[in-house]
Amino acid sequence: MKRLQERLRVLALDIAALMLGALFVIFLVQIAARYVFGAPLLWTLEACLTLWLWVVFWGGAFVLREKDHVRFDVLYSAVRPKIRRWFALITAVAISGGFLAALPATWSYIDFYQIKRSAVIGIRLDIVFSIYGIFAAMLVLRYGWRSWQLARGADPDALDDRQAGDGYHAQ
Repeated sequence: MKRLQERLRVLALDIAALMLGALFVIFLVQIAARYVFGAPLLWTLEACLTLWLWVVFWGGAFVLREKDHVRFDVLYSAVRPKIRRWFALITAVAISGGFLAALPATWSYIDFYQIKRSAVIGIRLDIVFSIYGIFAAMLVLRYGWRSWQLARGADPDALDDRQAGDGYHAQ
C-alpha cells in the first residue's frame, strides 16, 4: 500500500510539472506572437488561464503537504500538545465538514456549466471547473482521514513530520 501511495504522489507531482511546463511554453508562444510577430493569439490567454486554474487546484489537492499551507499558528504553538491536538482536530473536522456540506452545490454548479463553452478554445466549462470538484473532494478525504487519526490520539505535529518526510517533496 505504501508503494502505491508513493507512486500516486509522484504521478501527481509529475502531472503538476507537466501542466506548469505547458503553461510556460504557451506563455512563451503568447509573448512571441504578440511582441515578435505583432499578431496576438487569443487562445494562448485562455489556455494559460485554464492551465493556471488547474495547476493551483491540482497542487492544492494532491501536491501540497499540511505544512505547506499558510498557517496562523501563534496561539497553536503557544499551547500544550494535548490542546494542540484538539485545535488540529476541530480544524480538520471543520474543513472536512465544510467542504463536504458544499459538495452538492459544487457539483450542481459544475454540472450546470456543461451547457457553456469557453470563448475562444471552446472547451466545455464543466471540464474547466471540474478541477475544483476534485480539489473539494480530496480535501474532504484528506481532512476526514486527518480527523480520524487525531480522534484516535495521533500527535498533529508527528503527522505533519511524517508527511513531510515521505520522500516525495524536495527537502
